[in-house]
Amino acid sequence: MVKTAFIFPGQGSQYVVMGKDLYEGSAAAKVLFDKADETLGFSISRICFEGPEEELKQTKHTQPAIFLHSIVLFHLIHKKQFEMTAGHSLGEYSALVAAGALTFEDGLKLVRLRGELMQQAGIEHPGMMAAIVGLDSKIVNELCAEASSNGIVQTANFNSSEQVVISGSVAGVQKVMELAKTHGAKIVKELPVSGAFHSPLMKSAQAGLKSVLDRTEIRDAEVPVYANVTARPMHFADEIRNLLIRQIISPVRWKESVVSMITDGAASFVEIGPGKVLQGLVKRINSNVKTVGLEKLSDIQQ
Repeated sequence: MVKTAFIFPGQGSQYVVMGKDLYEGSAAAKVLFDKADETLGFSISRICFEGPEEELKQTKHTQPAIFLHSIVLFHLIHKKQFEMTAGHSLGEYSALVAAGALTFEDGLKLVRLRGELMQQAGIEHPGMMAAIVGLDSKIVNELCAEASSNGIVQTANFNSSEQVVISGSVAGVQKVMELAKTHGAKIVKELPVSGAFHSPLMKSAQAGLKSVLDRTEIRDAEVPVYANVTARPMHFADEIRNLLIRQIISPVRWKESVVSMITDGAASFVEIGPGKVLQGLVKRINSNVKTVGLEKLSDIQQ
């Protein structure tokens, strides 16, 4: 049986005016945007539609904005059949709402809190992230070990065979960037983020998130959700809660997650939310599967 996987993007895909066409063209979308503003107690929809970009780029706004855009799109097409789902970092929360494990309101409150805590952790423990293209992940891990005397640094995202993201202290990450260039990396590029996400520098954010996740109702997933931490399907509420807590300081194993979904029958990947990042990564991981993106009202109407 040919299976469809719904995949949800993470931070970095945001842009000003995202979702405005949905709000203006769909009564159902408008209800969800208005509900989000009411739930959060401020106008996240205004930040999505009007920016300014500097405001949208703040982690505490970026995370609920992308989540909201993704879930509105999902609700507009949710009768479409899908057999499995996954999301990149923040996108894992969108996937869990799609799978029925979290309600829309609880998911929105969690990603708002997660964004605030991660932004605060970035202020308290300054760090950075960088993408390395063209080096094997094993070599990147070795370079992180070699640079660890300079400061905390680890692999944060295994995005594809070609692309690994590192995260940690400024000195640690800069040392690995330097080493990666001498080892023949094609591209070494600092990422425009406000902290060292998916690294031990997010420990304070993890503690704050855990206390709220422990009190949040999570249900068993109705379809398998492939976890960032394990790259394996998660089904049960306790397991989901535990993996969400671990996710904030652990690497995102995206490449392995996509391979696992393909092994389990996924032949079509639908990216739901802003941008085309995940479609590009899936294509690089396996060029034989079908990828499509749903980002605007016109995509749904087609």
